[in-house]
Amino acid sequence: MAPLIIKVCGMTEAENIRNVEQLDVDMIGFIFYPKSPRCLCEIPAYLPVRAKRVGVFVNESKETILMYADRFALDYIQLHGNESPGYCRSLRSSGLHLIKAFSISQSKDLATVSDYKGLCDYYLFDAKTSLYGGSGNQFDWNLLHRYSGMTPFLLSGGINPYSVKAIREFHHPKLAGIDINSRFETAPGNKDVERIGKFLQAIRTGETAG
Repeated sequence: MAPLIIKVCGMTEAENIRNVEQLDVDMIGFIFYPKSPRCLCEIPAYLPVRAKRVGVFVNESKETILMYADRFALDYIQLHGNESPGYCRSLRSSGLHLIKAFSISQSKDLATVSDYKGLCDYYLFDAKTSLYGGSGNQFDWNLLHRYSGMTPFLLSGGINPYSVKAIREFHHPKLAGIDINSRFETAPGNKDVERIGKFLQAIRTGETAG
C-alpha cells in the first residue's frame, strides 16, 4: 500500500502552520469561507514551503478564487459547496488543480460523483453536515465501496487520534489519503501538534495512537 497523503485542514496561525508542516504532512488547508470558525482572514506570517497549499471555498465566485489562488500561491483549490461540473471545468481551464468535496451519509450521495469525471485531481468524501465540513462527525466508510470511479480520493469527516485501526483496515483502490481537522485542535484553527505527531507515527508504523 502506497503511503497515504496527509492533509491537515483549517489552519490559521503562522507558528502552528510551521510546526505542523515539520511533521512531514503533504497538504495544509486554508479555509476561505467567511462562516467557518477557521476562516483565514489575513495572510499569516508563515505559509508552507514544502507542503502543498490548499484553499477551501464554498460556492465562491471564480474571480475571488483566482484572486486567492494568486495571493496565497495555492497549489490546489478545494470546492466544498454545490459547485457544478461546468464550474469545475471553468476553473480547471484557468490552470487550477481541483479537489471536489462530496458530503456522504448514504449510498445515493455518490450518484453525482461521476458527473465530475476528468475534472478533478482528487475527490474528498466527507460527512454530510449543514456546516460544509468541519463537523467532527464520521460517516460509514463502507458506503465508499460503491465508488468505482478513476479519480483518487481523500477520506475526511471525524477522523480522530483513535481512527488509526479503522484507517488501516479500510481498503479501496482509489484511496489516496486522509484529511484531518477539528478532532486535532486545541481551539478552532489551532492544531495540537503533539497529538497530530503521535497519530501520524501510528499511521506510518502500524501502532496504535494513544
